[in-house]
Amino acid sequence: MTTPLKILITGEHGQVSRELQQRLQNLGELIVLGRNQLDLANVDQIRQQVRAHRPDLIINAAAHTAVDQAESEPDAAFTINAIAPGVLAEQAKALGIPLIHYSTDYVFDGSKTAPYTEADTPNPLGIYGQSKLAGEQAIVAVGGEYLILRTSWVYSNHGKNFLLTLQRLLQEKPHMRIVADQIGAPTWAGTIANSTRALIERWQAGQAGDWGVYHLTGQGETSWFGFAQAIGEHLRAEGKACAELEAIPSSAYPTPAKRPLNSRLDCSHLQQQWQVSQPQWHDALRECLAEQH
Repeated sequence: MTTPLKILITGEHGQVSRELQQRLQNLGELIVLGRNQLDLANVDQIRQQVRAHRPDLIINAAAHTAVDQAESEPDAAFTINAIAPGVLAEQAKALGIPLIHYSTDYVFDGSKTAPYTEADTPNPLGIYGQSKLAGEQAIVAVGGEYLILRTSWVYSNHGKNFLLTLQRLLQEKPHMRIVADQIGAPTWAGTIANSTRALIERWQAGQAGDWGVYHLTGQGETSWFGFAQAIGEHLRAEGKACAELEAIPSSAYPTPAKRPLNSRLDCSHLQQQWQVSQPQWHDALRECLAEQH
């Protein structure tokens, strides 16, 4: 029997946090803190909360994730995505406990033709990616036991994300133009939470791999257009209205923040070190959609 853990989770209402709350319940006591109790922009509050609760593990599932908005509010993005993770790492190290933190494909510029490995040099294109990379660097600088899990194209049945937006728009509009030259892996927040649980269980069982930076996404690859097609197929299978889809290049859909054209992350290192792997992205999508009923 493993001892019940006291796990502090940030970002109460976020996509990944909500899935973690559901999937980690029977591992022990979950201390889930939203912005009211733990504002990541407030360094003193971060320290106070960690010291008050004295958890066995910290999972930082909160972030400034509004990619385009970050371009116009870099200070907010850097405070939450860069400074806060460093403070959480300091507190975790002081308590002698691990920190699990989520990062992003946006730390890369997308110019590589193959999937990115953890050995590739980051080169973020915009403020969001820069702030997330600075957060990774802050954690690495502190040291201690940490897992930085880079993921991509996160969606779930909660919050604002591509899946929910597309499900609505595909039924409202007759025609939709979707970017087809950005390639990556849609990753269900449930997949991230399941993998996080598997990592925690291996650590608890004394079978931890090396601490450090890892890639964690759905397996396989597609474009945003391909992802939209998969969502549309499901709507049609349910007899619902679905817009006609048109593939367009990124240049036809300008956004404040530039997106990497290649967001593919090689996740084999996590499998080798921790024996934790992810399902195919379309299988995970099917599972996520099944939970809507």
